[in-house]
Amino acid sequence: MVADERFDIAIVGAGIVGLATARELLTRRPGLRVGVLDKEPAIAQHQTGHNSGVIHAGVYYAPGSLKARACVAGKAKLIRFCEEHRIPYELCGKVIVATEESELPRLHELYKRGQANGVPGLELIGPRRLRELEPHVEGIQALYSPTTGIVDFGRVAHACADEVQARGGTILTGHEVIAITQRDGLRQLVTPVGTIEARVVITCAGVYADRVARLTGAPESPKIVPFRGDYYVLRPERAGMVRSLIYPVPDPRFPFLGVHFTRRIDGSVWLGPNAVLAFSREGYRFRDVNLRDLKETLAFPGFRKLARRYWRTGGAEMYRDLSKRSFLKELQRYMPDLRPDDLLPGPSGVRAQALAPDGSLVDDFVVDRQEGALHVRNAPSPAATSSLAIAELIADAVEETTDLGPARV
Repeated sequence: MVADERFDIAIVGAGIVGLATARELLTRRPGLRVGVLDKEPAIAQHQTGHNSGVIHAGVYYAPGSLKARACVAGKAKLIRFCEEHRIPYELCGKVIVATEESELPRLHELYKRGQANGVPGLELIGPRRLRELEPHVEGIQALYSPTTGIVDFGRVAHACADEVQARGGTILTGHEVIAITQRDGLRQLVTPVGTIEARVVITCAGVYADRVARLTGAPESPKIVPFRGDYYVLRPERAGMVRSLIYPVPDPRFPFLGVHFTRRIDGSVWLGPNAVLAFSREGYRFRDVNLRDLKETLAFPGFRKLARRYWRTGGAEMYRDLSKRSFLKELQRYMPDLRPDDLLPGPSGVRAQALAPDGSLVDDFVVDRQEGALHVRNAPSPAATSSLAIAELIADAVEETTDLGPARV
């Protein structure tokens, strides 16, 4: 089989992590032949393009975890990148609000985690200070993170893509990878429009991470299960009710952060999301059903164990997804002044959540190595914030395992 294109490194997935990785490799090694492949006609069409736009500070993640380290380091790199490329961002701050006494131990644990992770400026605040920051919010205590921010991650991804191409990299959209074979020590990536040959393959395939990894013989687990998050948008004339980001105290059993208020860089305010099983890996609407995707999810023993364990929680999430009144009631826990006509239909996103065979939700980032291949198997939030740091970790791994030769100028 004759290759149509030849690269030193082929990256599958033109979301923010894949593009940041290509940029990092080309920055380190000018002249390296790097190609980024994506099945869509344009870059950043899925998780990156549907991102809520929050620059996370690193409050939630277990100290010492890859998520914690990559988020804190990645945030600093992201801000420098935005300044260099004149991409608007704002460190608007965030409050994580407790409305019940039972939530206070978890709120205090988040404070300890954030301090251990080196998040600057964290404060535990009372109702009076909370009202100064967010006049329409009620709570008995809150954790204030003044350096949490907002940005348009789509613009960040496009700026990365511009750098990749300026440094000699190639971005091939409309190239769905349907098979990966090995010949003479090289990987051959088969697409409907041609075959790509590379010494090393890096996969950053988001909701298809498990399927693409399996093409190289990598293990089936962790399995990707898609969860849809639906948002409402706050009526524009009421957007001033939200000054920053307003979050609930999360349930430690789940990696989801609960329904919250997200101020966007364009001035709009998103309300949500919930977290319900998507019936398609690209299921942005309730009616989007892909029988292969759904059958694969339902047949996975890990999902069945998860469903048996948390069916009440899942049912409540599904009901709230279908009931605007229920959704509003959850929001009113924090902002009682909200009215039904304040909520307008909004966007949706699909989270690529890795699930283990025992039914546990994989919380940390997962990167697997093979000979001649490296796979990003789990990169949900805060992967966008962490993308430039994740790219460094991937580039380090490639350089440790592959003789790329001297940089070509």
